[in-house]
Amino acid sequence: MTWRLGDLTVNRIGFGAMRLPQRGAAFDPEATPRDRAQAIEVLQQAVELGVNHIDTAAFYFSATRSANELINSALSPYPPGLVIATKVGPGRTAQGEWLPLATPEQLRGQVEENLRQLGTDQLDVVNLRVSGLDDVSAHFEQLAVLQQEGMVRHLGLSNVKPRHLDQAQKIAEVVCVQNSYGLGHHPEQDEFVGVCRERGIAFVPFFALAGANKEAGTSAEDDVVTEIARAHGASPAQVRLAWTLAQGPHVLVIPGTGDPEHLRQNVAAGELELTTEELTRLDALHLNGG
Repeated sequence: MTWRLGDLTVNRIGFGAMRLPQRGAAFDPEATPRDRAQAIEVLQQAVELGVNHIDTAAFYFSATRSANELINSALSPYPPGLVIATKVGPGRTAQGEWLPLATPEQLRGQVEENLRQLGTDQLDVVNLRVSGLDDVSAHFEQLAVLQQEGMVRHLGLSNVKPRHLDQAQKIAEVVCVQNSYGLGHHPEQDEFVGVCRERGIAFVPFFALAGANKEAGTSAEDDVVTEIARAHGASPAQVRLAWTLAQGPHVLVIPGTGDPEHLRQNVAAGELELTTEELTRLDALHLNGG
């Protein structure tokens, strides 16, 4: 189960580093920083389990932990074939307060910061994280310049609408789109998933495990998901990941966790084969926003 990000081949189950710097909700100023040794262990174990696509950002940090620095410490020198995707656009102060979206001119500094934190000369994939932009052309043109200079290998988009993809593709190749999507979560994205498949672009959902509680988590689970999970001796989270992967060969998932056992379960979800009848039931749940 692989897909290509430009000339890079990745396994379809990756790892998202957003929650790695802290326990609990990401970006919560009251969150407790995660144990450093545990975070490093999880990253190393992910690679041992075959994960070769890690999603991160310089703005993923807590009071004393930085996702990029943890990745650097755990995995550098990076093994051949490991793809690290980061994102630019948003920024935070050292105290964790959000800054206005970066201007096109500020993107160079953000790319340089990711390079420094990750300890590499070239970023494999840089996603432009869009927030409130009607037109991404000026920002994407700047990233294309950095790509031409060799600082960036491939470009993608995050939190975008189809029109943003059209704008970006007029400027440079787009290898992936990252949007919030999962079972019962933003079913209006289904059409965009299809557009990406037609264009050969990876669709990378974040919050693929979000259920009834959406981005907040999955403490309240749907009966259909629970029933199907029990039938397979699997967890509800594994069913959600398996359904997401079933949406197309170009769909990649990047579930994040700081727990070694949850990591193993997430990776194992790639082996879970849902029946046609189960997928039909889950599709109906999805369309109902479940």
